Amino acid sequence: MAQIETPHTLAPPLEIASWLNTVEALDLASLRGRVIVLHAFQMLCPGCVLHGVPQAQRIHTLFPRDEVQVIGLHTVFEHHSAMQLPSLKAFVHEFRVTFPVGVDRHEDAGGKADGLPLTMARYGMHGTPSLILIDRAGYLRAHLFGQADDLAVGAQIARLAAEP
Repeated sequence: MAQIETPHTLAPPLEIASWLNTVEALDLASLRGRVIVLHAFQMLCPGCVLHGVPQAQRIHTLFPRDEVQVIGLHTVFEHHSAMQLPSLKAFVHEFRVTFPVGVDRHEDAGGKADGLPLTMARYGMHGTPSLILIDRAGYLRAHLFGQADDLAVGAQIARLAAEP
């Protein structure tokens, strides 16, 4: 796990093409007052499947929803044709993911979805799994890349949740 330096800046908006597990599109500004756990993953990423997604599900289950909002970000930067929305829907169902999942939007270059997705690029993500913590005021507070220890992540979330 690598901790990436996060400037104390407002989290950029999410660029989401479609949502799963929520009736309404989520917006970071409307979630102010809650700690946001943004978990970026790809369904063909072994670290995501074995560690990241289950960790995000545990966070979603353990922390009160009015205090902590988990958002999954399916951000595809490789194997684009294999990771389409129907496959993601099956993945979310089979892995019993219950938190909202947004599909990161790509630049449209003549109908092709190549390159880095927009949210991934805005947040300076180096790959998946990535875990980003946003405080109640909407500021970036942590950016973790790779496998992050459950206790360490839980402690960081609890500290942020305890802040006024």
